[in-house]
Amino acid sequence: MRKNSIKNTRVNAEVHKELAEIIRNGIKDPRIQPMTSVTAVEVAPDLKTCKAYISVLGDAEAKKDTLAGLRSAESYIRRQLAKTVNLRNTPEIRFILDESIEYGVTMSKLIDEVSRKDTASEVHEDGEDSE
Repeated sequence: MRKNSIKNTRVNAEVHKELAEIIRNGIKDPRIQPMTSVTAVEVAPDLKTCKAYISVLGDAEAKKDTLAGLRSAESYIRRQLAKTVNLRNTPEIRFILDESIEYGVTMSKLIDEVSRKDTASEVHEDGEDSE
């Protein structure tokens, strides 16, 4: 099975959906933040391993605690995944913190700030020309 095959894409989507559901409703660990989402899942073509990219809304301590909680619940998550997704092998899950959403929000704020400054300077320059 090639990495970008249709079957692999479908497996990734199904594991992504079920993993998000398990994290949202199945885990009662207080370390895991309520605003935790699964942004992407990459299941290896041999179905042995899986990288789950996790986004956490909160400070650095909340992110660290959430990852620790997910890693300690890994066997439970894998068991639940085996029950809901019918695969030959249930992949071993590795949780990776995904900060791309935060990066995007930061970039958006910076762009808005620069845009406002440009608009303000244009208005200021137009006001000087009319005097």
